[in-house]
Amino acid sequence: MRIWELIYGGVLDILFPQKCVFCGKLLDGEPDICGKCRGAMEKFPELPPNTKPDGKSRLQFLDSFIAVWYYKGKVRDGILGLKFRYRVDYALPLGRSVAMKVLREQGTGFDAVTWAPVSALRRLRRGYDQSQLLARTVGKELGIPVRRLLKKQRHTPAQSRLTTEGRRANVLGAYCFAGKQSVAGKRILLIDDVFTTGATAEECARVLLTAGAKSVSCAAVAAAPGHSDK
Repeated sequence: MRIWELIYGGVLDILFPQKCVFCGKLLDGEPDICGKCRGAMEKFPELPPNTKPDGKSRLQFLDSFIAVWYYKGKVRDGILGLKFRYRVDYALPLGRSVAMKVLREQGTGFDAVTWAPVSALRRLRRGYDQSQLLARTVGKELGIPVRRLLKKQRHTPAQSRLTTEGRRANVLGAYCFAGKQSVAGKRILLIDDVFTTGATAEECARVLLTAGAKSVSCAAVAAAPGHSDK
């Protein structure tokens, strides 16, 4: 790094000191989130391969699944802020946290990073796709290319209002392959915000495997407590 870049970075740190994205506290060498807030965010445990968050059920199409935290408290507030309150700045710290979890538990042996996309109507209303923002951060942090491989071809009701079986039926056939290049034999890392019953991630994985992908692993910011996947 050049000396002027170091000086410029130091000036920015003085003028705009880094703060915790959740509470606004000045950070003292901590990345993105202060120690107090991190301590209040319950970590999601490491799972055996092919296992759903309940630790008992098996994943149908996903090779593996990880999440950083449980979907509650500050984590839930942060994700809802990103999705519904235009806090796009949350995508950077949350995405970095996902990348660190992937690095620890899954490594970097992926050929591409992609995401579970929202519908065109939802993106139009919201102005952005929160999972795409997360995927961009994850890909950048891990040095893995980010590709738009999926398209949601029909608008569906919000998954949060449906039962487990209703969620599966809701997303069945809702996604299609949209990659410009072949994924044959490729290992894909699928990024999502919340993993609740696994319906969305599993359907996305099914589409990617049908398109020729070797394997699909999912990494989410959070997993909903008391559920078996999203």
